[in-house]
Amino acid sequence: MLGLSELALLLIVVIVVIGARKLPDLVRSLGKSARIFKSETKAVEADRDVRPPR
Repeated sequence: MLGLSELALLLIVVIVVIGARKLPDLVRSLGKSARIFKSETKAVEADRDVRPPR
């Protein structure tokens, strides 16, 4: 598991590589992807609960 210092170093590297201007867009798109993944996971679980076992 990463510690606080490793995460800070990783964040600095990401800012340098990607650029500070594009970082908010990147974080926003990651948030959207996480929400979509979560909703799809719930849909699959709900579909699994509705189907009768074979």
